[in-house]
Amino acid sequence: MTPDHRNDGPPDSLDEVPAPVVPERTAWRTIARALAPRATRAQLMAGLLCALLGFAVVVQVRANRTEGLGSLRQDELVRLLDDVTQRTEELEGQAVELREQRAGLVTGSDTQRAAREAAAERAEVQGILAGRLPAEGPGVELVIREPEEPIPALVLYNVLEELRNAGAEAIQVGDLRLTASSYFVDTSDGVEVDGTILEPPYRWRAIGDPETISPALNMPGGALTVVRNATGTADLRLLDLVQVTAVREIRPPTFATPVPAAEPG
Repeated sequence: MTPDHRNDGPPDSLDEVPAPVVPERTAWRTIARALAPRATRAQLMAGLLCALLGFAVVVQVRANRTEGLGSLRQDELVRLLDDVTQRTEELEGQAVELREQRAGLVTGSDTQRAAREAAAERAEVQGILAGRLPAEGPGVELVIREPEEPIPALVLYNVLEELRNAGAEAIQVGDLRLTASSYFVDTSDGVEVDGTILEPPYRWRAIGDPETISPALNMPGGALTVVRNATGTADLRLLDLVQVTAVREIRPPTFATPVPAAEPG
């Protein structure tokens, strides 16, 4: 009887070896152990050094915060105290000045000062217009000559009126300051102005807008035309600076008095 070798003896090849059966739970445990981090000695040392470094930084910051004035020398403390004292005195002085300014504003001192400044400005303006103060500014210089016959006083007075109408603010002829009360009169000795005899040539200086005064004097039939018709000649110059130096004493009025101010209410 021939023996049956199908189930006895080694297998003919490795492919014929059956794979071991692994339970499913054991497989998941194996995968979890493979993925779990493994701390090496180098990693532990690096973590320890980082912790020590952080602790040192925290201690240093706290030490810097707590040192304050305790770390300063005596001379540094004295200098710091002097600086604080000086600054305190300066601030106190500024506070006093501000309180004084506030008190001045409350009591109306600024209003009074503004009134005084306005009054002084009005006095200067009135002094120039009245001829009491010298003046300077842009304007014209006019020289009138009489080569043949004397120029009548009325012709010269027309020149004064034309200058006023053209806006001249200060006028001088010769050494005389002309104002609203000035007059021209013919006499046997020549033209008299405000009680003084004028000698030709008649030199005028007027402060005002030159671009307005010049056309007014030269207009057809105007003041300079009348001068030329009276056989006179005229030389007119426009200047950026004219100085009216003559002044006159203002006499108080004899009859006129100011109108009393009306009482409020």
